[in-house]
Amino acid sequence: MFKFCPKCASQKIAFEEGKVFRCPDCGFVYYHNIAAATGCLITVPEPDGEKLVFLVRGKEPAIGKLDLPGGFVDIGEGVIDGLYRELKEEIDWTPPTIPVLFASFSNVYKYKDIDYNTCDMYFSISAAGLKPDDFHLEEAEVSAVRFLKPQEINFNDFAFPSTVKAVKTYLKLPLG
Repeated sequence: MFKFCPKCASQKIAFEEGKVFRCPDCGFVYYHNIAAATGCLITVPEPDGEKLVFLVRGKEPAIGKLDLPGGFVDIGEGVIDGLYRELKEEIDWTPPTIPVLFASFSNVYKYKDIDYNTCDMYFSISAAGLKPDDFHLEEAEVSAVRFLKPQEINFNDFAFPSTVKAVKTYLKLPLG
C-alpha cells in the first residue's frame, strides 16, 4: 500500500504482521485496520412464502452480480446510520422498522487492485407489501432489483462470499 513513508518519504517502510506499517527512519506507525460495511436482507412476506430482495450490481467490483443493499460505514457514522444512508442512496428506501443484526463475517473487498479487509454486518428487516416499484435505484451503483424465493436463489450469482454466507445463515443452510 505504501512504497514510501508518508511522514519522511523513506523507502524502508515495512508492512508487518499483515496489519501495521512501520518506518525505521522516523518512527511512523500506521495500523491498517478493517473497514466496517453493512448489508440489509429485506424480506417480503407473501401468502406462498417470503421473497428476498437482491440488487444487481451496476459497477465493479462484480458488476452484474447479486448483492444486498448496503455499503461502507463512513467516518463519524454508527453502523445503523451507515446502513440507513446506504439504503437511501442506493434504493431511495427508508425501513419502516429498525433492522436486526443477524450475522457478521470478514470479507476482502478488492477495488482498483487494492484489497480492503472488511467486517461485514448483516441486518434483516421484513417489509410486507413491498414491490420493486417502491425502489428508486441509484443507476451508477445498481442496475436492477430482484425479488427471489429461497428456492430460486443461485449462490453462484452473488458478488461476494460473505453475502453468500449471510443469506445461507438467514435461510439456515450449511455455509460450506
